[in-house]
Amino acid sequence: MKKAVSVVMALALLTMSIISFSGVASAEEVKLIGVIEKIEIKSPKEAVVTLKDNKTGKNVVITVTDDLTLDKFKDKRIKDGDEIRCKYDNEGGKNTSKLFRKTAGC
Repeated sequence: MKKAVSVVMALALLTMSIISFSGVASAEEVKLIGVIEKIEIKSPKEAVVTLKDNKTGKNVVITVTDDLTLDKFKDKRIKDGDEIRCKYDNEGGKNTSKLFRKTAGC
């Protein structure tokens, strides 16, 4: 009887761990250093920035929603031509900024 209960408990634990790990959808976090090509302020709570990646030379479009960075765009502390260190999530084909700051400090 004890052996049967142990087997059932082990199977239940195994099933729960498989369900919990397989159901998690995580976004890919990407790090990038690049130069700002263009800043478009879409609304007071969102801006779209085009960065030219220093490693690949490709343009990457990133959506910025944090208030601190948006304020820096508005008062021109971050502008076109600045080199930026950025972390963003690539989720559902949309790149959403997690960290956005000048490489020289800001």
